[in-house]
Amino acid sequence: MTRAPATTSIARRLSTGAELQPGGGADVRVWAPACSRLELVRPDTNAVLPMEREAGGHFRVIDRDAKAGERYWFRLDGERLRPDPASRWQPDGPHQPSAYVDPFAFAWTDGQWSGTDAIGKVAYEMHVGTFTTEGTWRAAMAQLDELARIGVNLIEMMPIAEFPGRFGWGYDGVDLYAPLHVYGTPDDLRAFVDRAHALGVAVILDVVYNHLGPDGNYLHEFSPDYFTDKYENDWGQAINFEGPPEVRRHFVENGAYWIEEYHFDGLRLDATQDIKDASRPHVIADVVAAARAAAGERSIVIVAENEPQETWIVKPREVGGYGADALWNDDAHHTAAVALTGRREAYYRDYQGSAQELISCARFGYLYQGQWYAWQQKRRGTPALDLLPHRFFAYLENHDQVANSAYGRRMHQIGSPSRLRALTAWLLLGPSTPLLFQGQEFSSSAPFQYFADHKPELSDAVRKGRIEFLAQFPSITDERVVRTLPSPGEAATFERCKLDLGERERHPEAYALHCDLLALRRHDPVLSRAGLYRPEGAVLGAGAFLLRYIDWERGDRLVIVNLECDLDFTPAKEPLIAPPYGSRWKLAWSSESPEYGGQGTPPLTIDEAAIIPGACALFFVSEQGDESDQAD
Repeated sequence: MTRAPATTSIARRLSTGAELQPGGGADVRVWAPACSRLELVRPDTNAVLPMEREAGGHFRVIDRDAKAGERYWFRLDGERLRPDPASRWQPDGPHQPSAYVDPFAFAWTDGQWSGTDAIGKVAYEMHVGTFTTEGTWRAAMAQLDELARIGVNLIEMMPIAEFPGRFGWGYDGVDLYAPLHVYGTPDDLRAFVDRAHALGVAVILDVVYNHLGPDGNYLHEFSPDYFTDKYENDWGQAINFEGPPEVRRHFVENGAYWIEEYHFDGLRLDATQDIKDASRPHVIADVVAAARAAAGERSIVIVAENEPQETWIVKPREVGGYGADALWNDDAHHTAAVALTGRREAYYRDYQGSAQELISCARFGYLYQGQWYAWQQKRRGTPALDLLPHRFFAYLENHDQVANSAYGRRMHQIGSPSRLRALTAWLLLGPSTPLLFQGQEFSSSAPFQYFADHKPELSDAVRKGRIEFLAQFPSITDERVVRTLPSPGEAATFERCKLDLGERERHPEAYALHCDLLALRRHDPVLSRAGLYRPEGAVLGAGAFLLRYIDWERGDRLVIVNLECDLDFTPAKEPLIAPPYGSRWKLAWSSESPEYGGQGTPPLTIDEAAIIPGACALFFVSEQGDESDQAD
């Protein structure tokens, strides 16, 4: 077949990749400075198109016969066939040819969708492969109505970039632009997002820009400059963001791509501490800016995971920040986990689960904002006292924290039911942006364990690495435990993590608890904007505390949590428990309702002498009283 000449007259959306053109054919461009010669190969027609080398190491060709769904890949230096590094779809996996995709063929119906922000949101972390039995976007889409009904309005989808094998968490993706073929087609993903928007639910995508997976990653064959040994990395070679601009562009454009072509409402940036970049602006700032530009008038949310708790990530660019919107808050999880279980192994050792810690998390987000952190033998965190609570995503469960245990058990399987109900109220009635992990809302019996379907030589290394990682918990070094640890590479490990959505009906008490709390958060005029407040807080006793939202216009709200035994709060020396002038406290909700599996709540007159029930959370609303409610 005769070579079609490259052209510079075609307006591209991305600097690399294959882009179908309105008049037919595809403009194909790739950065491959390590190669002297590239050819585009069409396995379905046996066509071979020599590519023209451009300045800066790019190669380009027009495939005039290209159609959506047809396969292509590159022959490097006349020897080896490789998929497109910016492939929009790998229908047969990362080792096989890429497929042409028409991103404009899907009939979107979300033209009136204006986007989202972090205020008033309830986030829901979803792993598509285990959320349903089928493990597909279409099957997950069928559950969106129920998630919206109970009050979830932001889905945080775990990574979906193409990786090898039948199952995995998604954090070892290798084709960053290709939605995982195991979950369905690109248009299946678009349909999921479109349906979510129709229900008023935003969807953000977890993206991994700190490393690429070990199998199926061919970037180094196109250019070794994609990677650097300058920095250590927890999972593989560090990305060379300080090198050629094409490397940086590959990742910056990726974030914008998901916003533009799939209508995602933002990104969750994984492990940003391992996105190493000494240049300015930092690549994270460029990712954020490009994503916002791609969204246009739609508002989006950029959430960052950052183990060292560096708050400049959410500061404006004008003052040296990266411009993100919110941060995952592991401190909130760790102190709540200790409060529930009493276990302080490994990275839990610097937490006591105290009433003051739970108050401070609610008011200030991070507990560690520059203090000494014994587990790491150094100071941890940066100041966050100026950040409002909605800038922090708080959780009792997420994929990491459930799996960072011997058997991936859920919170309801390792702690007191009544304490867990109380801590759930602390989360869902608190001011931070709450995040639920899939199945948490109905006390799923499915664990969440680490699983990854690698080839045998990698699978053995992954299993050993997982055992070494878990050895930070002394109890997991018990040989009786080590022998029974689930193997990440076994299909049974993956299968047992799939949710049984029928447990919504079979676990009605847990489901009712979460549904009622989410309804309170959604409909109460104060709680619905809780993230804009910094509630006052006070310790009432060992394991007992209150949070008070002060709102002169809408009335005050009071949350009391007691994780210990019954508390005789006499004398009531804490002024925050006093009702507003001319008002009284009305009990609006209790975690000990029999509908949730509780033992009932005794009559409470919190305005007078009161015994605060143990292992319980209470929610009070101020209401106007009569003259007798005013102090003389």
